[in-house]
Amino acid sequence: MQVISVNVGLPTDLSVGDRSVPSGIFKTPVHGSVRVRTLNLDGDRQADLTVHGGQYKAVHLYPSEHYPFWQQELGQQLEWGSLGENLTTAGITEENVCAGDHLQIGSVLLQVTQPRLPCFKLAAKFQRDDIIETFVNSRKTGFYTRVVHEGSLQAGDSIVLLERDRVKLSIHELAGLYFNKQAPRTEIERALSVTALSKSWREHFQVMLTGSKQP
Repeated sequence: MQVISVNVGLPTDLSVGDRSVPSGIFKTPVHGSVRVRTLNLDGDRQADLTVHGGQYKAVHLYPSEHYPFWQQELGQQLEWGSLGENLTTAGITEENVCAGDHLQIGSVLLQVTQPRLPCFKLAAKFQRDDIIETFVNSRKTGFYTRVVHEGSLQAGDSIVLLERDRVKLSIHELAGLYFNKQAPRTEIERALSVTALSKSWREHFQVMLTGSKQP
């Protein structure tokens, strides 16, 4: 498992219909060592902190393996970082990483927290209203991490799984459960037992649990 590209970007204006909104979705690859701090990477910022960034969404990782899918879907070549990720990766996907896992990259220690769910700004960037639905249905979400220990990393660094979460709930499973209105209570409770789960996702599953009539 390896980091293929480190991508950062500061908020810039994005056209959404007849208005302009600030967005941090535009990322470009950077070379050399990059410092990773508690809330973001040096040279990177989130625009709307009500829905982006924060402790549980400090660093966004996205598998390079998904890029051929999106290039075919969008009919264009995509540079690393085009999907808004901080770290483009190889060998680590939603199927083989679990919420709560601890990952060592360079001198940085990260903990996986949740799948990435795109907002309207992704659709605005690519001028494709259907991309969010495709993103969700494909389960090619990538995932967010929190920064357990600050440090530095760079493209080419290995991604080392230091500790697997005891629940072993993969990001792929977690994303599927999030949208499953008929999810069994046992699976919802399993998700809630992941201590690293972000507050917003925990609240979502608590609401699901309240309304669940499944065994």
